[in-house]
Amino acid sequence: MIKIGIVGCGYWGPNLIRNFSEVKGAQVIACADVRPDRLQFVKQRYPAIEVTKEYNRLLQREDIDAVSIATPASTHFSLAREALAHNKHVLIEKPMTKSSKDAQELIRAAKRKKRVLMVGHTFEYAGAVRKIRELLSRGEIGDIFYFDSTRANLGLFQKDVNVIWDLAPHDLSIMLYALKLSPVSVLAVGNAYVNSSVEDICYITLFFPKKIIGHIHISWLAPVKFRRTVIAGSKKMIVYDDVENIEKVKVFERGVTVKENSGPKGILERQLFYQMGDVWSPRIDTQEPLKIECEHFIDCVKNGKAPSSDGAKGLEIVRILEAVDRSIKEGGKIIHI
Repeated sequence: MIKIGIVGCGYWGPNLIRNFSEVKGAQVIACADVRPDRLQFVKQRYPAIEVTKEYNRLLQREDIDAVSIATPASTHFSLAREALAHNKHVLIEKPMTKSSKDAQELIRAAKRKKRVLMVGHTFEYAGAVRKIRELLSRGEIGDIFYFDSTRANLGLFQKDVNVIWDLAPHDLSIMLYALKLSPVSVLAVGNAYVNSSVEDICYITLFFPKKIIGHIHISWLAPVKFRRTVIAGSKKMIVYDDVENIEKVKVFERGVTVKENSGPKGILERQLFYQMGDVWSPRIDTQEPLKIECEHFIDCVKNGKAPSSDGAKGLEIVRILEAVDRSIKEGGKIIHI
């Protein structure tokens, strides 16, 4: 039985408690948070779980094998570093850290302590995203042209990070997981409207090998909630709408083909043909992604496996986020990663 301590009982912490409590071979035995009302919230729903305001007391317990950290991003590095120093396996929410230097230090510490370090890129465990990766891997849509994502809503404004560090990790993890490629450079433009020091809207363009362009629009200033991705290929196109309750993924047998013919006087002529075929929705796994993520973490702890969303993946996304920040500060300059 792998015994878990949950650090942070705000919005995401209770979801982790619920899912770890349902994982075979795992048991949540303690939670830590600085807010008494959140500890009371947990205690009312899970009377058997011990609660504490003191994080160190949780780490000092020898009966706790692993900790799951769901606190503000600015605290991730110090909390994870301390947990690894106490020989705990660590599942840390996104973004992994606020700097690539800190992320590298956590990776080294986990390796030195021989402990699992996993980042909560939950969408990598979503049935819809895994289906998209499968479709792309088997060449279902042909050559990939571009990957375009929109993630926007009204708020929630964060105190310690801008909209880039809050929302972009989701779409970056989806993009990198589905494409199985890493971007070579990035440019971004953004602005701060509500708080002059914190960007609340941003447009990010990523340049991948094979002439693939990735684009992400993120915003805290949208009137409605958008969670949509479009992937265009030479044969077909995919639309993934996470707001939809059913048919989250749709495949459009639509596209454009070019045929070259020799015209009068041997002049090469090109003709465009538009394909307007069927639209179909593949069957996807509807199991809660966080449940799969928690099961994967426990399996890695038990069997010494490397997580799918390991520290290296977390570091890669932190490096991209740093490049995005730099590009904005330099007026949309292309930054090589």
